[in-house]
Amino acid sequence: MTATVDNHRGAEAIAEAEQWTAHNYHPLPVVIADAEGAWVTDVDGKRYLDCLAAYSALNFGHRHPLLVAAARGQLDRVTLTSRAFLHDQFGPFCRELAELCAESQSGAAGEARGTAEMVLPMNTGAEAIETAIKVARAWGYRIKGVPDGQATIVVAAGNFHGRTTTIVSFSTDPEARAGFGPYTPGFRIVPYGDLEAMAEAIDDTTVAVLIEPIQGEAGVYVPPDEYLVGVRSLCTTHNVLFVADEIQSGLGRTGDTFAVQHAGVVPDLYVLGKALGGGIVPVSAVVGRRDVLGVLRPGEHGSTFGGNPMACAVGRAVVGLLRTGEYQERAKRLGAVLHERLGSLVGHGIVAVRGRGLWAGVDIDPTLMTGRQATERLLARGVLAKDTHGSTIRLAPPLVITSDEVHWAVDQLSEVVAGD
Repeated sequence: MTATVDNHRGAEAIAEAEQWTAHNYHPLPVVIADAEGAWVTDVDGKRYLDCLAAYSALNFGHRHPLLVAAARGQLDRVTLTSRAFLHDQFGPFCRELAELCAESQSGAAGEARGTAEMVLPMNTGAEAIETAIKVARAWGYRIKGVPDGQATIVVAAGNFHGRTTTIVSFSTDPEARAGFGPYTPGFRIVPYGDLEAMAEAIDDTTVAVLIEPIQGEAGVYVPPDEYLVGVRSLCTTHNVLFVADEIQSGLGRTGDTFAVQHAGVVPDLYVLGKALGGGIVPVSAVVGRRDVLGVLRPGEHGSTFGGNPMACAVGRAVVGLLRTGEYQERAKRLGAVLHERLGSLVGHGIVAVRGRGLWAGVDIDPTLMTGRQATERLLARGVLAKDTHGSTIRLAPPLVITSDEVHWAVDQLSEVVAGD
């Protein structure tokens, strides 16, 4: 391993974690003790530029003062009621999030079938995906008229929507799927970006198409805008719900509030998470039209912590930040800097670069090193990143990063692939 922790405190903390925790992750050897903005500090006092941002959960940086203030203010009032009762943050959060989604639809293509009118808050991204699946099936049976138990959902190969048993049933990633069967039926997998294959997969039993507008875990794959326009058209033509998983791509990451905006399309359901909790608490939600989310009846779906007062208070503050447009603009402007710099490395230790906004998948020349080795060497240089699928690394810094910090991060990557 290239990157090591020499200080006794760090090594001791790593050993303790390895002994007492299930090995469902293979973390880099760094133990973070403090963080602010785009930077974190480990137990030994070394600082690192965070270029992962907790897979986009930290779009607004670590400990954003407005978000921390919202959480602290709510701590002094009430933190949990369960959905057995209402609380004073719940209605405003749902309304403001729905309005944010509706505002993003201005100028969208004419294939949309409505607007954002209702919100179903949950906790994690996977929980929100499970919610969207249940809603789509209920809509299919109660509105579309699909025979009970026959609903199908079309998904894309290379997807990452979570790791619950239902979700891994339609994963094509052996690490996430293998050994966890029997698998949940009702899903049809087609190649990402292939509209012809999607059209062939849709029939009278199809209730939804569930896709990521940009596939993050797969390596930040961005389809042509015509693909998302085509998905919207197919769904409208066949009376099928277009469900957009914007858990990683949404809330400012790509330079717009949502990645679907780049194609000018409107999904029937938005699935949101990660950044919605401001890096403070897990918050997720499904947002959509009243005739879709309205199919649920009391007792059919729920969550003790979903939509809790703390989550709603922080979520409202996140929505407030996004409504200024500042973070979307930063992602667009600094994303251009990031991709210009990364593009200059292609042919010099980098094979390919993909992405949009402050989000990039970088393919390292596999003859030089693996993605894991690249992230270890970046760690030694003070940059945190994450590998995926062999020689690919992902860069997704907080949207509060500066231009100088973007240049510095790419400088470190350049020196890593150059072997310096």
